[in-house]
Amino acid sequence: MAIHDGIDVGAPAGPAGQAGSTSTIDAPAVIERISTKEKVSYGFGDFGNGFMFDLGQSYLTKFWIDTCGIAAGVVALIFSLAKIFDAFMDPIAAAYIDSRKFGKRGKFRPVMMISSILLGVMTVVTFTMPDVTMGWKIAFAAGSYAIWGLIYSFTNDPYGSLASVMTRHVKDRAQLATTRQAGSLGAQWICGFAFIPIMMMFGGMTGTNYMWASAVFALIGIASFYVCYRGTKERVYVNRAVGFEKNGMKDYAKAIFTNRPLLGLVLMTLFTISAMNVNNMMMIFFAQYNLGNIALQPILNLVMIGASIIGIMFVPRLVGRFGKKRTAMGGFIIGVIANGLNFIIPTNLWTFMLLVTIGYMALAIPNAVTWAFVSDTIDYGEWHTGVRKETMTYAAFNFSRKIAQSIAALVGAGMLAVTGYIAQGASQSEETLFGIKAVMTLYPAIALAAAAVIVYFLYNLSDDKYTSIALDLEAGRWEKGIIGQS
Repeated sequence: MAIHDGIDVGAPAGPAGQAGSTSTIDAPAVIERISTKEKVSYGFGDFGNGFMFDLGQSYLTKFWIDTCGIAAGVVALIFSLAKIFDAFMDPIAAAYIDSRKFGKRGKFRPVMMISSILLGVMTVVTFTMPDVTMGWKIAFAAGSYAIWGLIYSFTNDPYGSLASVMTRHVKDRAQLATTRQAGSLGAQWICGFAFIPIMMMFGGMTGTNYMWASAVFALIGIASFYVCYRGTKERVYVNRAVGFEKNGMKDYAKAIFTNRPLLGLVLMTLFTISAMNVNNMMMIFFAQYNLGNIALQPILNLVMIGASIIGIMFVPRLVGRFGKKRTAMGGFIIGVIANGLNFIIPTNLWTFMLLVTIGYMALAIPNAVTWAFVSDTIDYGEWHTGVRKETMTYAAFNFSRKIAQSIAALVGAGMLAVTGYIAQGASQSEETLFGIKAVMTLYPAIALAAAAVIVYFLYNLSDDKYTSIALDLEAGRWEKGIIGQS
């Protein structure tokens, strides 16, 4: 049985989630609540996503440089160009998905499920390297990763858009954001401490064992997406007849530049995601060379990400007390302090573990809130323009995530190249060790400070304002009248 807020406002005619029109506002509208089971099922989507996405972010650099023998500078270039290509493919994926009609299984869930299977296949392919000349190795790495990124757009864009049509309730959205971040961190946690041990069980960090270990993770990822697909429902009323045919670059640009909260979110994400990805990418190098023992990498990830999973469980309570924006700002400030101290203090296992854990947990809080921000900006865009474009809006946000991943590759692999990193070396130069530490600690501190400034000045959608917008949309209204009417 659905649970409702019990707030009476005007409601449109027509079934939830399907196209309809309205000429009068005469029925009571309520913001529907969703069950805990459905919230958890939604989180399984990013759990599955992480088994394929985070695997690549954490280990592809090491695989390509040390196992395949590709130069660090070339790896940085592959990551950067592939991510830029991938980012510009997002509008294409969004245009297709937004143009789909609402079917009996919904609008987003079928695309998400089919694409996740293809994404699992391509995850294994990216961790496979044929025995060919170096030129062909580079071409294979770049091509397979670019295809992986394109399929990722068709998986993640509908998944991210799905939350916006599950509920408009502020608390439920905060809880959806928390289960999504919990799923993401859970996958990072398992990838962080289990991937290398699985390879060791297969016989060591060889090219073949990278492939088999990635296959194990890809299968778990696909199964998790299936849980999400089966356990969620698209129920929010949307007037699909309005703007249904308008899906082009003009709409994509409009989705960003007429939506100030989204623009703030896009700019913020450039810094938060690049900070997180640099941290994940460089941990294996920091453990092996700065701490002198690669076996510490799984332990550090176990503690760092495990603590973050616990920390984000408090996000709904923090949002309820302080609001989404203040909660995010608090995480940024703590992250800046922890990472800054970790850069200043001489390298030591215990202080590094403590501060990197605090810093990562602090970053996990605004990252969790971000998912609620995204759904809110989708609704704001509909309320502000009278036309709803979930996937176009989410694709704009996802564009910034992929550019951020490109930045992370340039910062991480680029630093290894310019400081003279020696692939599979027993030790590295002082310059390389300093570079690894700076990327692991100083870069996140600077990035999170920039993110805090952007959110403070640009993100102007308060929780109270959003609640008013949500009630308008439930009643079929936008900023200047009734949706579907001139």
